[in-house]
Amino acid sequence: MQKAITIQTHQHDQLLDITTQVKKIISQCNIQTGLANVYVQGATAGIMIQENWDDSVQTDVINWLRKIIPHGIWQHDAQDNNGDSHLKAGIVGPSETIPITNGEIGLSTWQNIFLCEFDGPRQERRIVVTVYDSEK
Repeated sequence: MQKAITIQTHQHDQLLDITTQVKKIISQCNIQTGLANVYVQGATAGIMIQENWDDSVQTDVINWLRKIIPHGIWQHDAQDNNGDSHLKAGIVGPSETIPITNGEIGLSTWQNIFLCEFDGPRQERRIVVTVYDSEK
C-alpha cells in the first residue's frame, strides 16, 4: 500500500513531526509484520528519526546543520540561493525505513519521524509512505 502525506512548512529550516500521520497510514493497512518506508519528494528536504520528548533536540539538529553548512557560500547559491538546503538534505537523506511488528510501528518510546525542511517556507511538501507486508 502507498499513500501520500502533504505538509505545509513555515520556516527555512524546520523539523516537523509526522509520526501521527504515518501511524494512521500503517493502521489502515492491517499489517502485522512488515516495513514502512517514509520518503520525502524534493531535493531540499529530508526525513529523520529523532527524539520526540524534548524540542531542544530538534533545535540542536537545526543549529548543528547551520554551523556545519552555512547559508550563502556555495556555488549553487548563484542559481537559486539554496546551496545549503541541498547539502543538508543530502546529509540527512530523503527516507527512513521502520519495521512493523505486531501491527505497530517499531519506534522506541523517545523516537518520532520528522520531515526536515531546509528550503522553506513551502506551500506543500509531499511525503510518500510505502507499507510492505512481509507475510504476503
